[in-house]
Amino acid sequence: MNTANLNKKLIAAARHHGTSDRVPYAFEKRIMAHIKDLRPVDVWALWGRALWRAAAPCVAITLIIGVWSFQSRDSEVAQLKSADLETTVLAPMDNLGDVW
Repeated sequence: MNTANLNKKLIAAARHHGTSDRVPYAFEKRIMAHIKDLRPVDVWALWGRALWRAAAPCVAITLIIGVWSFQSRDSEVAQLKSADLETTVLAPMDNLGDVW
């Protein structure tokens, strides 16, 4: 289909029919009814919908990382003994001494 030819035919048909001052019955009422039915965009609803859709992947990622961390307990980081961890955490407290 040749769009340029179709365009010329449509323009010729439109020019053949003259303009009219006649307005269809209840045109204004129909237009106003359509405008009245339009609602403003609720930004909070859009954000809420997006966050609810993101909740499931976040839970899935959390579960995957949790399973991965339990399975990797044999790594060097997980082999810290509780005494080593306690010494490391409480080391700054030993340096305080008697400040009084």
